[in-house]
Amino acid sequence: MNKLALAALAAFTLGAAPVAAQPTDILNVSYDIGRELYEQVNAAFIPHYAEQTGTTLTVNQSHAGSSAQARSILEGLQADLVTFNQVTDINLLAREGFVSEDWQSEFPNNASPYYSLPAFLVREGNPKGIEDWDDLVREDVRVIFPNPKTSGNARYTYLAARAYAEEAFGGDEAQVEDFLIKLFNNVPVFETGGRGATTAFVERELGDVLITFEAEVQGIRQLSPQGNYEAVVPSVSLLAEFPVAVVDRVAEARGSAEIAQAYLEFLYSTEGQEILAANYNRVHDEAVIAANADRFPEVRLVTVEDVFGGWDQASAEHFADGGLLDRVFLNQ
Repeated sequence: MNKLALAALAAFTLGAAPVAAQPTDILNVSYDIGRELYEQVNAAFIPHYAEQTGTTLTVNQSHAGSSAQARSILEGLQADLVTFNQVTDINLLAREGFVSEDWQSEFPNNASPYYSLPAFLVREGNPKGIEDWDDLVREDVRVIFPNPKTSGNARYTYLAARAYAEEAFGGDEAQVEDFLIKLFNNVPVFETGGRGATTAFVERELGDVLITFEAEVQGIRQLSPQGNYEAVVPSVSLLAEFPVAVVDRVAEARGSAEIAQAYLEFLYSTEGQEILAANYNRVHDEAVIAANADRFPEVRLVTVEDVFGGWDQASAEHFADGGLLDRVFLNQ
């Protein structure tokens, strides 16, 4: 009898070796401005999971710039799952073997349970009359958004502004680059993440307009005294997906894969979609969309795939060292 058969017989005779207990905690590693959203998700998911399984969980959160979070996981941060704001950051984890290569097929809508777009937050009365991207390059306007080198939020802003400029200037690269240089010159300070940019605009009162995800724009308006801020949705913006994935390498080692899967599936449930929409995220559930139609003004959205050839091409052409983003920074 071979060793494997002997081991199996021993396990049957003496009782199988104990399996590591499933943990009762998970870590959701997320983007910078998702703190309050996922606190609400957790408050709903924990009793939902307890009702389904009899297990009461602790869901821990970690928030920072999406790209910085991906690097932290590669360096050892024990994320059971990620809820990011940029596809490239999960692709990085997939290339390093932390996430399955076909992660986008594991959940609906390319593993993006909700989406948003770069929008503008202006001060009461919109004193600078800011309505669209071309207003942001005026000499009398100061703009706040984080550094595209460290923030997925800001990469969407950069690409949305570029998409607008490419349409406005018929693809003339010199005029597009000049437009972006003027925009970047109007930024008094580049914070590392979206929440830092929000703090600079709201608490430090820097700038005339904050560019961030529509959900953050509306969230600030809701939390601030009536009328302090106004939301401006530009004529065209960029579809911003919020991709999610189980971090298989960590979850399988910890025994938390089933919990992580359940957590992400909850985001697609009616209850999960209602929480997302209540926080001004655009969702996919048709009934929830209909019930929240008044929250979301119409806007023409372009995609990274249509305008920039997909995230791999955009990363290589714009965000790699020496790419088009660096040219904008160098020519400021």
